[in-house]
Amino acid sequence: MTLLEPQTSGIPLPRPSSLTRPFWDGCKEGRLLFQRCTTCAAAIFDPALACRTCRGRDLVWEQSAGRGEIYSWTVAHRPLSPAFTAVYAPVIVTLDEGYRMISNIVGCDDSLLAVGLRVEVLFHRIDDTVLPYFRPA
Repeated sequence: MTLLEPQTSGIPLPRPSSLTRPFWDGCKEGRLLFQRCTTCAAAIFDPALACRTCRGRDLVWEQSAGRGEIYSWTVAHRPLSPAFTAVYAPVIVTLDEGYRMISNIVGCDDSLLAVGLRVEVLFHRIDDTVLPYFRPA
């Protein structure tokens, strides 16, 4: 059993583009953002130029409540690169608004992880970047 903690300084960090900047700016403000298509109402994540459901181009940013459940997960005992501290747990979270995102889960023992576990977003600053992690709700 291992307590899962956020990564520390030195990991590869995102480089926001004009498309993803609203998402990363939202994280810095403690807000988890996603896009919604105004044509078909589909929730969209990763940021996109067009809706993946109807191909509409009228997308707006909305704030997520930051709650959902684990769709899939694994525990990494050997880091992908030396920059990462093991043990960590990548997860796919299904957010209540209807989209999925990949993140890490923290703040719990790895033995508690299970598909369907309710989680909530937790923001963690590394250098000048704020990353969204999840913890048990």
